[in-house]
Amino acid sequence: MDNIELIFIVTILGLGIFSQWFAWRIQWPSIVIMSIVGLLIGPVIGFIDPKTALGDLYSPLISLAVAIILFEGSSSLDLREIKDVSKSVFRIITGGAFIAWILGSLSAHYIAGLSLEVSFIIGGLFVVTGPTVIIPLLRNAKLQPRTAAVLKWEGIIVDPAGPLLALFAYEIIKVLKHAQLGPNYLLFFLGSALLAAILGFIIGTFISIMANKGMFPEYLKSPILLAFVLICFTIAEMIMHETGMLAVTVMGLTVGRARKHVSSIGNIHHFIEGISVLLTSTVFILLTASLDRETISQIFTWPIIAFVLVMLFIVRPISIWLPTIGTELTNKEKTLIGWIAPRGIVALTVAGYFATILEEDGYRDAATLTALTFALVFITVCVHGFTLGPLAKKLGLSNQDSQGVVIVGASSFSIVLAKKLKEMQVEVLIVDSSRGRLRPAKYHDIPTYEGEILSEHAQFEADLTPYNTILAMTIDASYNMLVTQSFAPEFGYQNTFSLPASADSSLSQDSSSAVKAHLLFDEDAIFTELNRKINTNYSLDTITITEEKNITKETLPTRTTPLFVRKTNNDIVFINHRTKLEFEEGDQLVVLKPLEE
Repeated sequence: MDNIELIFIVTILGLGIFSQWFAWRIQWPSIVIMSIVGLLIGPVIGFIDPKTALGDLYSPLISLAVAIILFEGSSSLDLREIKDVSKSVFRIITGGAFIAWILGSLSAHYIAGLSLEVSFIIGGLFVVTGPTVIIPLLRNAKLQPRTAAVLKWEGIIVDPAGPLLALFAYEIIKVLKHAQLGPNYLLFFLGSALLAAILGFIIGTFISIMANKGMFPEYLKSPILLAFVLICFTIAEMIMHETGMLAVTVMGLTVGRARKHVSSIGNIHHFIEGISVLLTSTVFILLTASLDRETISQIFTWPIIAFVLVMLFIVRPISIWLPTIGTELTNKEKTLIGWIAPRGIVALTVAGYFATILEEDGYRDAATLTALTFALVFITVCVHGFTLGPLAKKLGLSNQDSQGVVIVGASSFSIVLAKKLKEMQVEVLIVDSSRGRLRPAKYHDIPTYEGEILSEHAQFEADLTPYNTILAMTIDASYNMLVTQSFAPEFGYQNTFSLPASADSSLSQDSSSAVKAHLLFDEDAIFTELNRKINTNYSLDTITITEEKNITKETLPTRTTPLFVRKTNNDIVFINHRTKLEFEEGDQLVVLKPLEE
């Protein structure tokens, strides 16, 4: 491999991950940053041309990446996510998709000026709202679980259906134009699609059974699963083009369903999710960098812009409001779902495939398909990416700015701490598996959840979206650490803390800086001692920092334990073993101290 090709691969991977990080840092939708980066290094400055650099490998690599992304998305689905909105989801992915197909096709014909044949083909493709764009947006927006579940399920289920609809329309047009093909040609198409779905189900079931019987060593489970995803996709593509996505989606649904019974399958989900994030950022940059300047100039023509506006403001809302009449969705939820429909990688890659074969069939207007698709993708990604959070907040469907705290473990001290947080207008939830330990919290009207926080059941029963910090404060130090490790990917490592159970706890004795950053309060604060103090003559007190009254750790009385700081912007900062007490005027420091002080 030449150094140029090596530099190309590393540059794309590096820019993809940098885009994800930079988007998180400035709180922008990651898809927007990736699109801008791809355009800059590709058509704008001409630094990279992926099609030239990768040659014949360009399309297969993108297809395989899309297969892994689709599998990851579908394997994460769980029917319990939509127990309250199952009717709505079913109607949206059936009647809603059909309405979007018909209206989108008519819009492409009468507004964008495409022929009727090409319009119905591309209209089928434009029903997609895939996981490559929906999931990153949901990750940033922190929507309420019900609304997020509808968008997530629609994106993952409809994603493979869009290309199949487009392919179905194409096959029908071929039969109508060439009478010699006959109905058997359509039967072959339907049979191939069914065979691809069966293939995905068989491979998914095989993987689940083998994992359940312990036939795969632990260190090989992730690579084996990844290999079978690619094998499933390739075999289905050999049966008929564009059925690979259907096969891996069915495989993902099968493996995801088996995960409830085969715990070892669930353990590799984070690995596949990490690969999916890497591939999403890489592929999106590849696609946008591959566009030429002529295609970009076509985007700014009035027919294309008018088509995109109609898709945004007419087609999408109608395709959601009509099929969900009489369902459990509220008008606010319908408004949000009817607005959010970003298109992504699947639309771009499949549109390029149809543009090629339609031009070969003599449809000259197919040359504008790439520009039309990219306009729809880029505009919907930018518009929906920037408006999802504010609109959800306006409609009361988001908890994006929440500063809530989840406390795992009900005890005398944790209940007093929760009561103090509640008095300061901070959302708080105490989780414990014991109804008896939760009874004092309920007496003080503190929200509680009775159950095992680490169980899969709790993922769907306990709504954790209003909270951004989790404190593990049980008497079991090992359990506390397990909680922080389990929820670190969701809450962030900087927002997960545990309380040492006793002075001889291995965690409290560990001198590593990384561990200290996750241990609550100071070195003398342990579960048994804090509860002893709160049950005798200690209480929580608030100290307001003023210009005349600044405080350091050294100036605090010896028997006073600093717990957390409420900043002037209402952020809650919990003290840990590595915290240096730094205050600004107006901050409030909450401490545990003897009553006489």
